[in-house]
Amino acid sequence: MSELILIVEDEDKLAGVMADYLKQEGFTTACLVNGSVVTDWVHEHAPALVLLDLMLPGKGGLDICKEIRAFSSVPIIMTTARVEEIDRLLGLELGADDYICKPFSPREVVARVKAVLRRIGNDTAFQAKNLTLDESRYLANLHGHTLDLTAVEFKLLQFLAVNPGRIYGRQQLMDHIYPDDRVVADRTIDSHIKKLRKKIAVVRPDEELIHSVYGVGYKFEPGTRY
Repeated sequence: MSELILIVEDEDKLAGVMADYLKQEGFTTACLVNGSVVTDWVHEHAPALVLLDLMLPGKGGLDICKEIRAFSSVPIIMTTARVEEIDRLLGLELGADDYICKPFSPREVVARVKAVLRRIGNDTAFQAKNLTLDESRYLANLHGHTLDLTAVEFKLLQFLAVNPGRIYGRQQLMDHIYPDDRVVADRTIDSHIKKLRKKIAVVRPDEELIHSVYGVGYKFEPGTRY
């Protein structure tokens, strides 16, 4: 599965050109125009990298960057025609990984994307037997296959996997994956676990990674289903 790059750009022609160049290099792309939908989209789809324009309808890039950094370390490259030093510094202080000023060549964008992903990819990833979790890109790999997880599913799997055999109650899991104290029903965790198990089963139908402990909660412990 190729890495997903989210392009947030309200200039349709520019977004299309960047998407074409990235696709030629083997990436998968998605494009968003309105800033107000970006944070939820990133939370749901967990892209490998975000190309984020500073000036957008709905919500500006600096606010979006701050919101994303509240729950994700996904690499962010900001693109903008505003070249003032204060904007550049503010963008980087809020957690942007790089900054490209317009006008730029699509080839430069591709080079920057590859450079950032290469740098992030050198970070240490969690690994346990046949499971690898790369928090910097929210990527989970099981037996050589990429699991198509949402950001919430990734955080849930990671939290359980780093402490194999330890049982966590629903409230503990909710406190971890929803640190903003939002009101969530207890059974929401059950729903996430069910979806996570289904995605794991696509890769390893004979292997049980997440076990239910009746009346208590869930634990991560590799083992067969039968």
